[in-house]
Amino acid sequence: MSFQFSKWTVLSAAVLLFGTVAMGQDTSSTGSSTQGTTTTAPAPKPTIAQRKENQQDRIANGVQSGQLTAGETSKLETKEAAINGETRADRAANGGKLTAAEKQQVNKQQNQLSKQIYTDKHNANTAQYGNNKVGQRRENQQDRIAQGIKSGQLTAGETAKLENQQKGINQQVKADRAANGGKLTAGEKKQVNKEQNAASKNIYNKKHNANTQQPKK
Repeated sequence: MSFQFSKWTVLSAAVLLFGTVAMGQDTSSTGSSTQGTTTTAPAPKPTIAQRKENQQDRIANGVQSGQLTAGETSKLETKEAAINGETRADRAANGGKLTAAEKQQVNKQQNQLSKQIYTDKHNANTAQYGNNKVGQRRENQQDRIAQGIKSGQLTAGETAKLENQQKGINQQVKADRAANGGKLTAGEKKQVNKEQNAASKNIYNKKHNANTQQPKK
């Protein structure tokens, strides 16, 4: 009798111990599962400065790739310059800061500009430079402008003026070619080269003046 009591006591203790261990393992497993679950915090919204820099990078890439023509770039940079001017005025009126409503307005304008950049970069208009000397100079000027946009050496307003100058030269070349069966005369090439020399100096001066596009938050 004593032996039987002892046997069942040991068996009960064993069952109890097994159950405790099993519960402990389940709890541990559940705990590790909980610990392993990470909640990803939503990415913070880009600041005014970050959006401005992003738009300029996209424009610069479009200029360099030929996806944006000089005319398209001029219009985009004119819009960017207007947004920047409005932002400066708002900051000046509010001790250097933007109100929540002003930030919302700037963000709305940048959304519209973003769509315009995308549309212009994906339409049928492209800057085809060609393999001739006139085309090579044109491509070189565009590369220099694109580099100035990326580095911040050129403001949006300066870029708009430079691209407007390139647009004028391009239109003249197009008209001259149309009048001469697709070619330029020696005199026309000389004139275009002279105008590109003037544009080249203008690019250099604007890239090395005191105006820089260093965005503020």
